[in-house]
Amino acid sequence: MTDFNSAESTHDRRGLALVLIAAAQLMVMLDLTITNVALPSIQTSLHFSTTNLTWVIDAYVLVFGGLLLLGGRVGDIFGRRRMFFIGIGIFALASLLGGVATTQGLLVGARALQGVGAAIASPTALALIAVTFPEGSARNRAMAVYAAMTAAGGALGLILGGALVESASWRWVFFVNVPIGVVVMIATPLVLPRIDGHGGRLDVPGAVTVSGGVAFLVYGLVHAPTAGWGAASTLSAFAAAVVLLVVFALIERRSQQPLIPPHFLRHRNRAGGYITMMLIGASMLSLLFFLTQFLQEQMHYSSLRAGVSYLPVPIMVAGTSVFLSKKIKRFGVRIFLTTGPLLVAVGILWASFLTPTSSYWHVLGPLVTFGLGMGFSFVPLTLNAVSSVQNHEQGLASSLLNTSQQIGGSLGLAVLVTVSATVRSHQLTQSSTLSAAQAQINATVQGFHVALRVGALSAFLAFLTALLVVRAPRMHHREAGAASSAAQPTSTALSGS
Repeated sequence: MTDFNSAESTHDRRGLALVLIAAAQLMVMLDLTITNVALPSIQTSLHFSTTNLTWVIDAYVLVFGGLLLLGGRVGDIFGRRRMFFIGIGIFALASLLGGVATTQGLLVGARALQGVGAAIASPTALALIAVTFPEGSARNRAMAVYAAMTAAGGALGLILGGALVESASWRWVFFVNVPIGVVVMIATPLVLPRIDGHGGRLDVPGAVTVSGGVAFLVYGLVHAPTAGWGAASTLSAFAAAVVLLVVFALIERRSQQPLIPPHFLRHRNRAGGYITMMLIGASMLSLLFFLTQFLQEQMHYSSLRAGVSYLPVPIMVAGTSVFLSKKIKRFGVRIFLTTGPLLVAVGILWASFLTPTSSYWHVLGPLVTFGLGMGFSFVPLTLNAVSSVQNHEQGLASSLLNTSQQIGGSLGLAVLVTVSATVRSHQLTQSSTLSAAQAQINATVQGFHVALRVGALSAFLAFLTALLVVRAPRMHHREAGAASSAAQPTSTALSGS
């Protein structure tokens, strides 16, 4: 392992390492949403149905979330720098394949392969920060940058996606990742410290069963509105999900090296943080997915204008992250961890009152509130995730946090698409006195309103979880000194002293 502390250029090399890791994380998070504003163009070009179109999003989110645990463990076992390099390489190759896709199957397959690369790169990136930067202000700042990339990446993806679709074509939302990925791969061995793996075995059966279980659950939720909740295909998908998740639980109980060690989730703060992140992931994608469609289809924004409309979100996230990196040591994580989800809930609920005749000023308020809440949420959640975790489990801690967000996002999006479709169908049956066009508009708007309110409820549940479950411990100065001088660096909980 490279000894950063003994080098004269320690500060500069850590800075370059942070830039590289942040760029990789931003690229991964951009792809959660960069395709959203391109969906209408993709649908027209490759002839997707409205229901199947969600798989352009879900294929990435689902594979990303399902394999994150395995991705974090391969970094712990085989070495984080090596697996970071491999993950970025897979991601860049998949992006190239997505850009040249000529059929629905090829595009969805490329999105799934992107998810594989992202599942390896993202948790190893966070683990690299935890072991590269010493505890205290240096790690706080690094975590703030990482969290800002995670929180702002979704909104920035909409802005960049809109610009690319408007100026070139939908294919460039994939091609743009290729040169970035190549640069990151070239710089990785030059900038990042070499951190050897700790050995061990991969719990492949556990990873396969949990990923398959979540995949069938999402498929059932997406499939139900068109096939029917009582259809054999829908019920079969839900049954397969239950069976696979039960098998996963049995495998984890009997495995000598489980994907998720039982003791890991007994830590109250970490478990509460993961649940909070899962609920926020669901609410975040609800706003980004539905509001983007609403801006383009109901308010008649162009792809570029719809993307640029989200600019307040990354601005608020970036500003909040800078503020938190300076204040979190003084005030602790809990006050921000509870305030953030509540602001997210308020922002999404506010957005649910938009109508096709609303002006952008009506959109601005919800987005500013939402961005402020995301900024307040992600930095404390990131710090909380790696608190009190030993070096050899940093990848697991990182991957669990990301897994919570991605599984929350994929399940949440599937549920909310189902809610929106169900409300829309019900409204159409109740609108016999209206013209077909007006009935369709009213039904779509009502579906949008209800879906966002359910998303706001998810964020409010995240607030309650953070309020009632997470308890940020305080470190005494003597404990802090002992921790910082330990031979095996650990990430102790950061809170007010």
